[in-house]
Amino acid sequence: MSIIPKFSRWRDWFPVPNWSTGFGLKRWVLLDADRLAVTGALLTVVFATFMVISTFWTFEMQTLLTDTSTIQTILNTLLSGMILLVSIVVSINSIVLSHDITSVKTQENRIHAATQFRRDLGELTEPGENPSDPSSFLKVMSRIISARAQALTNDLDGVEQDIAEDIDEYAVSVSDAAEQLGEVDETTGAEFAVLWKGIGFDYGSHIERSRTLGSSHDTSSESFDDLIKAFELFAIGKEYFKTLYYTREVSKLSQTLLVVALPAILFNASAIIAINGEVLPDGAILGIPPLQTFVAVAFTVSIAPYLVLTAYMLRLSTVARLTASGGIFSLK
Repeated sequence: MSIIPKFSRWRDWFPVPNWSTGFGLKRWVLLDADRLAVTGALLTVVFATFMVISTFWTFEMQTLLTDTSTIQTILNTLLSGMILLVSIVVSINSIVLSHDITSVKTQENRIHAATQFRRDLGELTEPGENPSDPSSFLKVMSRIISARAQALTNDLDGVEQDIAEDIDEYAVSVSDAAEQLGEVDETTGAEFAVLWKGIGFDYGSHIERSRTLGSSHDTSSESFDDLIKAFELFAIGKEYFKTLYYTREVSKLSQTLLVVALPAILFNASAIIAINGEVLPDGAILGIPPLQTFVAVAFTVSIAPYLVLTAYMLRLSTVARLTASGGIFSLK
């Protein structure tokens, strides 16, 4: 038996291959990986790059660090940037959270809309089903869409053969896509892996195709309308879970940035004082002067808040791009 499934649960932290997406290093960085894992990988690349440069150009780097004030200027700039970055991100987080700070009337309308959606969805669920999270929601919608797609082929008497073949082919394609959508039990590893599966379902093209085929004859128009309503329910649920994801992700970004920024600011300020005071010992560690190693650590720590922001924004921008092209109207 392959050992890959045993390690799939670690896909949050390592780009472990899985059955649905393969190795997918790009997907792992943009979507699947824990943002702290991406931040750690970026920090490792920055530190390793600096040390490689120090290994090959040791004398030149030592001259640059001792005979000029370049490194002090860079660290001072990073110190000012870190303070400004934290202020900006916290302000953005306040704007996002302000969505929940509204009047009683707005909250009432929001609750009524959510209740109505749950009622509409509840009419289609079976006993024991509770689509209150992305996993169970995708399972329910997979069953509903698949069943309504298969119902398209039950009323094709008197329909022209070409149109009947198109409808049959379309029903099979929708049913297959819906079944893949519901295979959430096989989705392992990443924290938001189930949500990414829902984002990848292109309901917009299915709605347009359903309308086109439904208008080509009269006998199955009701079946197509039922399928379109199922797609619309899926779209509403997906957008709702996406909104919850955005709120949670931006909140985690602010929290992580605040935790990382304070030690980085303190270390950065201490590094500037140590370099200006020339308190580092002479000699070499593995052929590299201690000053270069210290500067590499200081630079890596100082840039950590920016890499945290980079890691989170990579996923946020990717989700925004994918969902922007997943609706009824899209930019190609």
